[in-house]
Amino acid sequence: MEPGGPVDGATRAAVLAAYDLERLRYSPALTRITDFAAALCGTPVALVTVLEETEQRFLSRTGVDMDGTPRAISFCEHTILGTEPLVVPDMTADPRFAGNPLVTGAPHVRFYAGVPLITDEGVALGSLCVIDMVPHPDGLSPLQLQGLETLAENVIARLRDTRDAAAWRHAETDARRALGESESRFHTLADTMPQMVWSTLPDGYHDYYNARWYEFTGMPEGSTDGESWRGVFHPEDQERASALWARSLATGEPYQIEYRLRHRDGEYRWVLGRALPIRDEAGRITRWFGTCTDVHEQKIAGDEREVIAQELSHRIKNIFSVIAGLIGFAARGKPELRPAAADLRDRIAALGRAHDFVRPHSRNSAPKVRQDSLLGLLGELFAPYARDGGGGVTVTGDEVTVDDRSATPLALLFHELATNAAKYGALSSDTGRVVLDVRLTDERVILGWTETGGPPVTPPTSTGFGSQLVELSAVRQLGGTVERDWNPAGLRLTITVPADAFARR
Repeated sequence: MEPGGPVDGATRAAVLAAYDLERLRYSPALTRITDFAAALCGTPVALVTVLEETEQRFLSRTGVDMDGTPRAISFCEHTILGTEPLVVPDMTADPRFAGNPLVTGAPHVRFYAGVPLITDEGVALGSLCVIDMVPHPDGLSPLQLQGLETLAENVIARLRDTRDAAAWRHAETDARRALGESESRFHTLADTMPQMVWSTLPDGYHDYYNARWYEFTGMPEGSTDGESWRGVFHPEDQERASALWARSLATGEPYQIEYRLRHRDGEYRWVLGRALPIRDEAGRITRWFGTCTDVHEQKIAGDEREVIAQELSHRIKNIFSVIAGLIGFAARGKPELRPAAADLRDRIAALGRAHDFVRPHSRNSAPKVRQDSLLGLLGELFAPYARDGGGGVTVTGDEVTVDDRSATPLALLFHELATNAAKYGALSSDTGRVVLDVRLTDERVILGWTETGGPPVTPPTSTGFGSQLVELSAVRQLGGTVERDWNPAGLRLTITVPADAFARR
């Protein structure tokens, strides 16, 4: 079967049945993918779709509340006809889509880009797509297309995981049934499985391996019984695997670990090891049954995807620097624009610091504090306002978990407050200081901004851009409220935000 292209309904149904789509639907892993796809391509909507006989179902959605659409009006119906991304800069100019109800009516789609999700069987199940309500005359940049294809590969990997997990559950059920009927039948079943299968006594003594184990390791039959299995593990993984196995034996918890196992050719390959206890009617463990699955290629591919994700994020960070440079260059010959350009560059720099804090990092480049820490993010944002001997902005209170979704509005919000304080408020005075107190309740986060020691405060006579930016960030993007107290001794703000706006659950 050629990858992609049309397939008959029976083939599609058979392939879909192998995947546990409900277990994956609206999972945090897929939500992170669609959130990043929308951010990468500059669109309000991103979807992971699956096409069934008459319906298009959404497995993940960013920017919409629908669970799917009729297949007859699906844009992805056209995407799965090929193997390459489908990019439509203006839907109204394309005869395939100009009369589509989603184009002529709400939500009035104008731009679409989708990458087909092609399974190992060569069947395109659906797509990873991004959508906008305004045309994108230039479509997507090469970097955006590369990123979208990389994210689609990640979706396929998640789908593959659900298929393998379903196969594992079926195999476990079959194995237990076979044990109840005959141990010899179990051995026959185990020897025909693609995984390495092993079992132990209740105390963890290994007394059985199937033929696949000996075929993979090249070890003589019986030579890895008891505790001798450690000898074929990579030396760096032996202590970790032994400790986890000992914990499972002590607690009865399922055993699962990735480690490197020596192949018969001498190469160490990554393997996923799993084991479950079998219990009698009294709840006592009678045996442990486990499998080893060769995941070397998937492990290497996952590492490569991580490198690509880090590179994409690094390039996005560089875009902030380029934009700031362009603004400075444009204002160089126009003195009247320099103050506005400086403010804009500062805002872009704050966004860059927030992005750099939450972006994917290597082990060497990661921040010293937790990347999901609100206090850590605020520390990065307020670092330019630190003073010798203390002062500046002091952050106190509770720790709150944040992610990439909330980092941008938080950066704009607190950069604006700190900038105003430095120009007109407490930070404009050598004796002035700012305290930001963070309080977390069950449903809300209360951020109290208090300025003291600065010049006397008077309420403004008009609403400027900075005030509008605070409202945009706190109210429209984070869904919170802002209360101002123009106390002559110093400005006080109370910003109340729903707790679930800071990080996805």
